[in-house]
Amino acid sequence: MFAVIKTGGKQYRVAAQDMLKVDRLKGEPGEIVQFGEVLVVGGDSVTLGSPTIAGASVAAEVLQQGRGPKIIAFKKRRRKNSRRKRGFRQEFTLVRITEILTDGQAPTMTASVRKANRKPAPAEVAAEDDAAAEEATAAPVKRKAKAKAKPKAAKKPAKPPARKAQKPKSGGKSSKK
Repeated sequence: MFAVIKTGGKQYRVAAQDMLKVDRLKGEPGEIVQFGEVLVVGGDSVTLGSPTIAGASVAAEVLQQGRGPKIIAFKKRRRKNSRRKRGFRQEFTLVRITEILTDGQAPTMTASVRKANRKPAPAEVAAEDDAAAEEATAAPVKRKAKAKAKPKAAKKPAKPPARKAQKPKSGGKSSKK
């Protein structure tokens, strides 16, 4: 089964488990987003919308929010001493299509359990700190002495500046004859 969706002013042909780079969408990695503008749904029979199909949607999981490569816009007007340089990076959202829904159904899949760079909750951090403190008081650990580091070599003194050859001062020819 496939669908044609419209988002960000562009149209995409998608199927389940497709990965897609679209213009930036709101949503954190791991969340489920829905595309409501479905133009075509295909499979055994093709359904065309006029312009969209009522009740159809496509669910997708946000994988990453990112920025594309830098594009440099450099404009120069010759012989006018005029130039302008601007950089631009297009923001995008990487999504994985989870399912194609028809007849006003809700997405069955929920946000994934694994989230990128998830920070532990404060309660978890406190519990880990308590466990570490108990271990430290129960059995003191002997630490090995670190080997002494070798002292760094002294820097060499800077060289004196080279002397320039004596040139006659301006104001006339040399008086050598």
